[in-house]
Order: sequence, then structure tokens, then C-alpha cells
Amino acid sequence: MSGGTPRGSGPALRLSVLDQSPIPEGSTGAEALKNTLDLARHTDALGYHRYWVAEHHGGTMLACASPEALIGSIAQATSHLRVGSGGVMLPHYSPFKVAETFSMLSGLAPGRIDLGLGRAPGSDRLTALALQRDRRYQMPDDFPSQLAELLGYLAGELPADHAFARLTLPGLPEVPEPWLLGSSPQSGIWAAEAGLPYAFADFIQPVGVPIAARYREEFTPSRWLDAPRVLVAVWALCAATDAEAERLASSIKMAGAMLVRGQPIPVPPVDTALRFLSNLGGMSALPFRERRLIVGSPARVKESIETVAREYGADEVMIVTITHEHAARRRSYELIANAFGLPRPLPTKG
Repeated sequence: MSGGTPRGSGPALRLSVLDQSPIPEGSTGAEALKNTLDLARHTDALGYHRYWVAEHHGGTMLACASPEALIGSIAQATSHLRVGSGGVMLPHYSPFKVAETFSMLSGLAPGRIDLGLGRAPGSDRLTALALQRDRRYQMPDDFPSQLAELLGYLAGELPADHAFARLTLPGLPEVPEPWLLGSSPQSGIWAAEAGLPYAFADFIQPVGVPIAARYREEFTPSRWLDAPRVLVAVWALCAATDAEAERLASSIKMAGAMLVRGQPIPVPPVDTALRFLSNLGGMSALPFRERRLIVGSPARVKESIETVAREYGADEVMIVTITHEHAARRRSYELIANAFGLPRPLPTKG
């Protein structure tokens, strides 16, 4: 496995990838996971900074239920990207098990592993129950204590009288870089208290500018970070023309509309989606339409991404893109990289 390679000075704004491993209609989850590996290799060569994979359970549209199962393969298939979780939904897991897993990944890919942590279930209530080991009770809402325990393992700083203080991690001295993910004010508060870098999911809730500002104001320096750091994740789709990009985006608009109806579906073909949208009539004010979708030609997408980054004061934008055709998704990331002039990394020796 290759180690990380410096990218040089590069552009002031870093671009990264959030991959939810979408399943197109007529395809399979297995093919979607192979597409994830292909896209990781592609964006590694294009000059993107990091590549995160999401955690979603029990659905028909997104294939990745276990980020840690993909991260090792992605790190092995690439040479330059930082690779991580966007994110691990910590309430489902033992903090020690998460610490062990990401310690091992860090040992295998030193300096390249990120541990993005989230509080959301990544599923509906029934699926969340299926994920529990003990189903007699509802799991407690104890995310702050879970987070503190996990960070204690990674830092080797559990109190001496802690029941698990003697436990060690397998990948030491390598450890992942922890991030806190969120789309609400509370996540920003926790990130500031813990002194962690903060990734805000603008593609879920485009209301994060004041949340990011409060995070900065209340940030407490830690062993992980000296000063506040904000990454903003946006949904973007780029094509040669605005019209073509809008056409391709019809697939996610239909899938999103069905999702808010409680009827999740695989990502539909463009023609199917266009027919669906044309029949909505007076139903155009669906909840999904409140989400921010950056769609257009390279110049238009670049301008919109830069605007969002300025609003958040972010030095990094993470892009999530879903299309029915994998080739269109690959092309979108390529056009955005070219628009920003991302420097291509040098080939890794060995």
C-alpha cells in the first residue's frame, strides 16, 4: 500500500469527494461498490484531497452500509487521497470497536485515514433496531460520552481509573484524524467543545453558516487541532452545458422526491425521471426541493461552490454527486477538477 504524497501548494480551496455508493435502477449494490472503487481511483488521479464513504442502512438507493469495509480497499487502490468515513454513525457501535478498526486502517495506510463521526442513525427506526445487539431497550442518547471515550482511546488518554484504561489499539503509533460531522447546531457545539475539525452537511440542511460561525467562536484548542477548521459538504453535478446538467440532475430530483414520500427507490434513468417530474404539476414544492443542488456548466458550478465556501469560511468543499449513469458522475468530477485547476499528483513510485 502506498503512502500519502504531498500535492504541493495547490489551490487555496481544497476539493474532496463524499461517495454514497448510489445504486442505479437496473444495476446492483455489488456494481455500485465497484463503481465507488473506480471513482476513487479516478478522483485520486484528478487531484482531489480526500475521499469519504457514507454509512446508510436498509435502503434501496445507497449501497454502503459499512464505511470501514470500503476504506481499506480504497486506500489500497489509491496513492494520494486521504480516505475516511463520512461518517461512522457512532450510536450503533462500541467506541472501542470503532477505535480498533480505524487504528488498524491507520496502521495499513499511515497518515491517510480520517474518522468522520456522526450521531444520526443513517436509517429509519426499524433498521436502527435491527442494528442493535440488545433489542429489549431503546439505546440511550449518550453521544457525548461515546465521543469522549472514543477520543480517549485514540489519544491514549483515558483516566487511569477508567475501567478500560489498560486497553491498547492494534495500529499504534498510527491513528486516524477524527472529524465531527453534522447538520444541526448541536453538532457544532460538540465539535467546538472537543476541539475537532467540523464537517457540515449543507447538502442535507443548507442552513449551516451561523452554525459554523458559532463553532469558530466557541472552539477550544485540543491535541487534535489548534484552531477551528470547517469543511462544507455540498451536492453538485457538472456537465458540458447547464441544460445537460439539469437533465442529468432529474434522476436525483425524482429519487429525492420519492425518499421524502417514504418510498426510496434506486436512482432512476433520466428519461424516467423527466416523465415523473413533468407529471408533478402542482406538487413542485416537495420538501426535497428545499435542499441546495449545485447544477450546471463548469463555470457555473465553480462559482457556486466558491460562493458556498465563502459563506461558511471553509477552506475545503466536499462534493457528493449522484447520477444514474456512472460515466456521468465520473465526468462531473473531472469537469469540476478542471474548472478549479486542481494540480494532478505525480505518479507514486513503487
